[in-house]
Amino acid sequence: MNLSRRRLLSFLGIAAFLLVSYHQPWKDRGVDPQLAQKKIHQEQLRLARESEAVLEVRQQVQRELTAMSMKMGELQGQLMRLEAFGQRLAEVAEIDEGEFFFGQPLPVGGPETNINEWPVVNEHNLLRDLDQMLEQLADRQKQLRLLESVMVNHHIDEARFIAGRPVNSGWLSSQYGIRRDPFNGNPTMHRGIDYAAPEGTPVMVTGAGIVTFAGRRAAYGNLVEVDHGGGLRTRYAHLKNYAVEVGDVVTRGQKIGQVGQTGRATGPHVHYEVLQNGRHLNPAEYVTRRAPRD
Repeated sequence: MNLSRRRLLSFLGIAAFLLVSYHQPWKDRGVDPQLAQKKIHQEQLRLARESEAVLEVRQQVQRELTAMSMKMGELQGQLMRLEAFGQRLAEVAEIDEGEFFFGQPLPVGGPETNINEWPVVNEHNLLRDLDQMLEQLADRQKQLRLLESVMVNHHIDEARFIAGRPVNSGWLSSQYGIRRDPFNGNPTMHRGIDYAAPEGTPVMVTGAGIVTFAGRRAAYGNLVEVDHGGGLRTRYAHLKNYAVEVGDVVTRGQKIGQVGQTGRATGPHVHYEVLQNGRHLNPAEYVTRRAPRD
């Protein structure tokens, strides 16, 4: 068929018109349901991951707040023991009431707050309470240092003079110094002296002072620690039991427990230590000297 150029262009134009009319590109085809569902699913996964991350952060914060609350409880317990210790110390030193305020709370104040206005407990409140607790502990420690000076001025040096052995019977089973470890055989430093004696033998304190620890402590087993003032302390370890509590005032020769085998021990004995400002001394120097007459 012979078509003129004009007719050919006309046929092509009609065909293009019919094709465009059929597809109608100017009309909105809408959203592809499958594509939309895929995008929604991806968004749900993203939100789930974010929610899980937020929940993990919240749980971590909750754990930290719980740990801080427990720490504050421990500090509160230490403060109560420190107050009881200071109160008994003041009584022994015969200090007039009112000079030291161990039995009274620290003076504090502030505007009244209705219960409806109470804030929710958060980490900032816990930090503030911890700071206040530390300030109270520092205040009590300062009072104890002053009280110790007063006690020294009351001439109790002779009463707290350390002398003698912690047991009346038994024998010296290990000296102070480097020795072979009884468990592994390695050379170790033995920071006290050991007195072997039958289990249940009375253990006596070697000088007057204040009990600062009475309980279980790792390798020491049952341990009693006595503060004699002036930075001097004695320890009595591996006890079967103890007959004193923290804050008790003890005098030389008073029974504080019984020989035992608690902690890291190969047999019944008492491990005796002497410390000056936290540094271990050889107890033999104190065992061999005589106590002044009362």
